[in-house]
Amino acid sequence: GIYIIDLQKTVRMFKSVYDFVVDTVASGKSALFVGTKKQARESIYEEANRCEMYYVRNRWLGGMLTNFQTIKQSIDRLNHLNTIKNDGSINLYIKKERLKLEKERVKLDNNLGGIRYMTQLPGVIFIVDPKAENIAVREGRRLNIPIVAIVDTNCDPDEIDHIIPGNSWRSLLNSSNDDAIRAIRLITSKIADACIEGSKQLEEKRQAEADKQQKEEIPEIPEGVDLKPGERKVISDGSEGPVIEIIKRAATEQPENSTNTGIEDPQDVSESEKTGEEE
Repeated sequence: GIYIIDLQKTVRMFKSVYDFVVDTVASGKSALFVGTKKQARESIYEEANRCEMYYVRNRWLGGMLTNFQTIKQSIDRLNHLNTIKNDGSINLYIKKERLKLEKERVKLDNNLGGIRYMTQLPGVIFIVDPKAENIAVREGRRLNIPIVAIVDTNCDPDEIDHIIPGNSWRSLLNSSNDDAIRAIRLITSKIADACIEGSKQLEEKRQAEADKQQKEEIPEIPEGVDLKPGERKVISDGSEGPVIEIIKRAATEQPENSTNTGIEDPQDVSESEKTGEEE
């Protein structure tokens, strides 16, 4: 039989998924993009990099999340191999050893390159084909990590927390036509847009908190303090925090509205008289 999914409902459910991803990233958590099928690899790689999130596009290693500490050792090994390659110290090895290390580096980069900077578990996992990525689904559910996935009629929706209904998605993935690639890129790009929006909200929230904290640290200027001519208020760092001081203006900092009255300062007059006497 042929099953047709109402695209209007797909759009409505995707809006809910979009808002969920935005809120998750805005709370300070990261997203993990997963798509190891040939038609999904390029989209997963490009969109995850665009929104600066993590991805798995070649192979899902067993225990990538549930045994993350062990996986992290492999990530550290990858970072070490990248370091010695970039700084040229790999040239200290003999040719045979260099080829062996480069082969190891390429293999680790293919499997772990997308999560090499991941220091903690993601807040949400986006999966293109949950039936093909069943190990990722199981690990996410075991760790109570919310899963967002494109679900076809031949998938079990009970295993997915946030569903994006996709009509004949499995058949699209098994094909090699341009429709499959465009369809995958469309959904993946929108998830990436949600991550970008969430990151922007997080940055604005952090900036607002920093501004608020800075404002609270600045003491209020006492009312009723009159300034004498040539004095101004400044805030300086005291031993117990910022304090307000009243200092006299330097000669070059006199107020702009001060005018020359033609009357000499008594001190200046006395100085000139003194000079004349000496002459």
